[in-house]
Amino acid sequence: MNVEEEVGRLREEITRLGQPQPDGSFKVKFGVLFNDDRCANIFEALVGTLRAAKKRKVVSFDGELLLQGVHDAVEITLLPPPAAASGS
Repeated sequence: MNVEEEVGRLREEITRLGQPQPDGSFKVKFGVLFNDDRCANIFEALVGTLRAAKKRKVVSFDGELLLQGVHDAVEITLLPPPAAASGS
């Protein structure tokens, strides 16, 4: 699986596990994502996928690196797609 595919799968998983927001985004805590069995089976390096998605402005979260346990309460926001964000 290449990085783009992994980022696409990450979108799906955050949508599945996260809470929808009024602006079209979804929010999920890192601990929920990290401890989900399905995510564990999909992503060999969840933290690396999150960093790649953040770099591509697909997700946002505080900090650069998330660590299990220490950052379980950090909220990850799946940003709405550009078309949804512009209201079209």
